[in-house]
Amino acid sequence: MAKGGRKYRLILYQHILDRWWPVTLTLALIIALNVGALWGAQWYFVEPAQNPLPVLSDQGGYILLGVSGFALILTFVLLLMRRGAYVQLFDSYLRLATPFLRVNISFKRIHPTTTAQVATLFPPSKYKGWQRDVLEPVAGETALVIHLTGYPLPRAALNLFLSTFFFFDKTPHFVLIVDDWMNFSIELDSRRMGAKAPPRQPSKPKPRLRSGLLDDLTRK
Repeated sequence: MAKGGRKYRLILYQHILDRWWPVTLTLALIIALNVGALWGAQWYFVEPAQNPLPVLSDQGGYILLGVSGFALILTFVLLLMRRGAYVQLFDSYLRLATPFLRVNISFKRIHPTTTAQVATLFPPSKYKGWQRDVLEPVAGETALVIHLTGYPLPRAALNLFLSTFFFFDKTPHFVLIVDDWMNFSIELDSRRMGAKAPPRQPSKPKPRLRSGLLDDLTRK
């Protein structure tokens, strides 16, 4: 199995998911604490008339705890998805991994890369709503544009699984916003050059003279 290099995180996905997992975690904790408080009050006040809090039935409490558990599971799923968005370099290809897609891009498809500021490729003023909210925090980052001879999958399929911020025009390319663009660029160039280098031919062993021949030459 080919050994890959460092995983460079796609910070755009991290930013999107970081907007959601604290919400689901907070929701899970609030629901669980409310159920605990209501049931605790019912246990503490023996007489229902003394209980200043609403009465929560067992069935209602179990339903709410189920919702809390689901929100907690969703939180862990979002955290795992956050770690599943990265690019990684191998000896002959680049792996682009997102929570819903993993694709390998051969170095033969890749032209020399270029860099640009995210705000230059995607001016925030052109976007509205949640797209602008997602874009603004990374607008000052440097993005790598991986120009390609062609996509490894049809563009229509890629559009289903990748954010719109992976593409800035109709030419074959990927826009990568990673956590360490400079080292990623250096490693990409190094691995691409290594993949293009011709394999070294094993050197032929020199013929070994037998002792009998050496003796004949010495005598002459």
